Amino acid sequence: MKKFISLLAIATVLLTSGCSGTNTASNDSPAATQPPEDTTPVKIQYWHAHAENQMGGVKYMIEQFQNKYPHITVEPVFQGGYSDLQQKLQAAIAAKDVPAVTNIEVSAIPSFSESGALADLGPYIKRDKVDTADFSKGMLDAYAFKGKQVGFPLIVSTSVMVYNKTLLDKLGVKPPQTWSEIEAYNQKVTLKEGDKTTRYALAVPGWDIWYHDPWILNGGGTILSKDETKATVDSPESLRYLNNFKKWFDDGSLQIGVGKGASDTMRQMFLDEKIGMVQHSSAIIKTYVENAKFEVGVSFVPGDKTRISNIGGAGIVMMSGVKDNQKEAAWKFINFMTSAEHNIKWAEAVGYLPTHKSSVKTDEGKKYQEKWPQYKAVLENFDNVTPRYQHTAYTEFSNLYKDAINKMVLEKGDPQKVMQEAVVKMNKVLADQ
Repeated sequence: MKKFISLLAIATVLLTSGCSGTNTASNDSPAATQPPEDTTPVKIQYWHAHAENQMGGVKYMIEQFQNKYPHITVEPVFQGGYSDLQQKLQAAIAAKDVPAVTNIEVSAIPSFSESGALADLGPYIKRDKVDTADFSKGMLDAYAFKGKQVGFPLIVSTSVMVYNKTLLDKLGVKPPQTWSEIEAYNQKVTLKEGDKTTRYALAVPGWDIWYHDPWILNGGGTILSKDETKATVDSPESLRYLNNFKKWFDDGSLQIGVGKGASDTMRQMFLDEKIGMVQHSSAIIKTYVENAKFEVGVSFVPGDKTRISNIGGAGIVMMSGVKDNQKEAAWKFINFMTSAEHNIKWAEAVGYLPTHKSSVKTDEGKKYQEKWPQYKAVLENFDNVTPRYQHTAYTEFSNLYKDAINKMVLEKGDPQKVMQEAVVKMNKVLADQ
């Protein structure tokens, strides 16, 4: 991980001045005062990871932007999925030939920001009086690091519980809102023939730790110590959820998806009515609604000590190593893409969440909710959608406790033992920071 950070640090042109947060700017910052309107033609590249089904929305937004700023040409460049895009960004930084604007997956924000690769948007935010309070606080905070707003939320998701409403209504069952309600829910929804489960009450993903972090936190647990030097995923509080998962897994009421194709398998089992409720990304809600032969409902992730769910998806950022005229164009594009004015249109086009509180309350926002009532569970918990754990080594060490969970499933391992083994490896990663 150190090598990664060092490569970025060496290869990036650092900002020499700027603000330390979203609400202040230094007097000598070039963005602190509005520059004279310069309509000299400028071209910027937008590196992105948008899937094909999102490109209609991307093209619409770029067309609208260029109608407003005809002197700015935006060239969208697809760079693959998040991991492919980030690898290409690392190479571009090393070559000192970066795009002006790019997507960055939320968990990678700390590493890129720590190196100085991302421009601080704070001076631009202050200069143009952007109302950052209108964003969902957690969504905005996810793209800030060490006091600097280095990006804005763009294609945002969170994990939710997607359930077969037709089935649950028939059984007289409500989706559990607290941990204490899950046991009774499982007993009523699970269907077995002898020792074989033919319908699971609940399924959770094992392929991405993003789905598990909220369970740890909602049970009163932690991932790292306060000083971030030691892993704590094996503490009694952190293990509460996993001990429950082990019990439900062993009694046949819980399915945990691991291995290649696990996401597709879980989704199909739900559509085939072999699972009553699945934890999945809010970005998949429309897919479920459009393909299910039954009514689909959505509930927020159940909580115990707290009730939060983490940010997923990617934000939009400005790279620091570009020319000043490109930075100004990049800022205008970022501000336009994430504005409240276009928020609902964008969310509906790409299938991700709205990010502005005001946009949800507009007539357009109300129509959106009438058309897609499944999103109500998220919008009612707007401020409970929180950032992922922000640490430069998060991607590296989180894979270690994800592997421990998979070991519990595949090898029927003891939760405490597999997590203790993971903590030893995690602490070695942390010691190397």
